[in-house]
Amino acid sequence: MPKTIHSTQPPLKFIPQQFNPLILQIFRWLLPIALRFRTRPWLPAGIVRIEAKNVEVLAELYEQFQAGKIRFLLAFRHPEVEDSLCMQYLLSRIVPEVARQKGIRLQSLVHSYFLYDRGMTVWAGDWLGWLFSRLGGVPVHRGRRLDRQAIQTARELFANGKLPIAVAPEGGTNGHSGIVSPLEPGVAQMGFWCVEDLQKANRTGTVIIVPIAIQYRYVEPPWSKLDWLLSKLETDSGLPVKEIAQGDGEEIYYQRLCRLAEYLITEMEEFYRRFYHQDIPKTISTDESASPNQVLIARLHRLLDKALQVTEQYFGVQAQGNFIDRCRRLEEAGWNYIYREDLPDINALPPFKRGLADWIAEEADLRMRHMRIVESFVAVTATYIQEQPTAERFAETALLIFDMLSRIQDTTLPGRPRLGLRQAQITVGEPISVTERSQNCQGDRYAAKQAVSDLTKDLQIALEKMIG
Repeated sequence: MPKTIHSTQPPLKFIPQQFNPLILQIFRWLLPIALRFRTRPWLPAGIVRIEAKNVEVLAELYEQFQAGKIRFLLAFRHPEVEDSLCMQYLLSRIVPEVARQKGIRLQSLVHSYFLYDRGMTVWAGDWLGWLFSRLGGVPVHRGRRLDRQAIQTARELFANGKLPIAVAPEGGTNGHSGIVSPLEPGVAQMGFWCVEDLQKANRTGTVIIVPIAIQYRYVEPPWSKLDWLLSKLETDSGLPVKEIAQGDGEEIYYQRLCRLAEYLITEMEEFYRRFYHQDIPKTISTDESASPNQVLIARLHRLLDKALQVTEQYFGVQAQGNFIDRCRRLEEAGWNYIYREDLPDINALPPFKRGLADWIAEEADLRMRHMRIVESFVAVTATYIQEQPTAERFAETALLIFDMLSRIQDTTLPGRPRLGLRQAQITVGEPISVTERSQNCQGDRYAAKQAVSDLTKDLQIALEKMIG
C-alpha cells in the first residue's frame, strides 16, 4: 500500500522495456536470497523449496520457440506477491535442468518478457520500474479502458520478441492458493492478436498459451504462530484474547476466526452506517437453510458493496461487474485525480490552483483506501476453510484480516508476519493452441469475441483443475 498522498502528482510515464542480460544474470544470482529472506517489507519471502511438475512440456516449448516454430505465452496464477520470483526460479533453474536431463537442446536464454502493474512502482519505488524494465517487464495501467502503449508493446513482443511473454490473467493477487479469481480476457485476446499478426506478416508458427499453477505450503504447519497472530488480531481489534489449550484441534482456530470476522464486520457496518450514511440493516435476508458462516459471508459481501459505493459515489463511477471489476475502475478514477494528465506542469500552477489540486489528490487517496480494503477480500468464500481446514488456509485468511487492520491503522502496509518457512509447488499445464481456435472465426467479429470468451473460460478451468 502506498504512503498517504498529500499532494497532486505529475502523470505516470510509460517505462520502456529495456531488457539487459547482465542485469538479469545478477538478479538470478541474488534470487535465492530474495526468496529466502525479506528484502522488502512487502515481500513475505521465507520460501526455501520450489518444486515443479510437467516441466518437460515447457522445456520442449522453449526448444520449439528457439527454432522459430511457435510463439507462446505463459499464463500463470497470481495468488501472492512473490509469484514472479517463483516464475523466475522456474525459468532460470528448473527448466534448464530438466532440459539437460531429457536431452532437450536449448540454444539460448530461458527467460520471458512479462507484464506488471504500473502501480507497483508507486508504492514500491522508482527503482522497481528500473529493475523490471531491465528484466523485460512492460508496465500496464490496470483499470484503464485501453492502455494503448502497453498493449501495443506487449503485442509486438508476443509476435516478434526474442523471448516468450508471461502474464497473470487474474490481473492481481487474491491471497488464496486454492482459489482462482475470475480471469480477465486480455490474455486470450493477446493470443488471437498474435495469430493475426503472424498471418499479416505471412509467417508460419503456432500460437500457444501455457497455463501455470502456483501454490504455497508451509514446511511445517505453523499452528503456534497462528495462535500468536490470532491473539494479535484480537488485541488490535479490541476483543479479549481467546486462549488455546494444549490438545485443542483445528476447530478452535476456526471459531476464533469466525468470532473475529463477525466482530470486525459488525464494527465496519456501524462505521459505514454512521459516518458515510449507508443504509445497512441490522439483519440480512438469506435462505432459511443458510449456515451461520454463509450468513456471515453474505454480510461481508454486502459490506464490501457498501465500501465500494462510498468510493464510486465520490468519483462518479457506476457500479458494474464483480468486485474486482469495480476495484479496477476505481483505481483508474483515483489515479486520474492524483496523477493529473490535464496538468502538464503542476509546479507552474499558481498557489491557489495548486492548493486545490493537492486537496483533490489527498481526498482521492483517502477514498481509494476503501477500495484497497475490498481488494483484500474479493476471493473470500463461506467454505474455503471448511473444505480443507489446513494450516495454509487458516493462515491465508488470518493474514488477509491482518492486511485490513494494517490498512486502517497505518499509512503504509507493514510487512506481513512470517508464520514459517514455505515451499512452492508449480504445475505446468497442457498447452492450449490459439491457432487452431482462430481458424473458426476468421472475419467474423461475433465469432472472434466468442472465441476469446471460450478460451478465457477454458484457461480458467485448466488453472482450477491444477490446484484442485
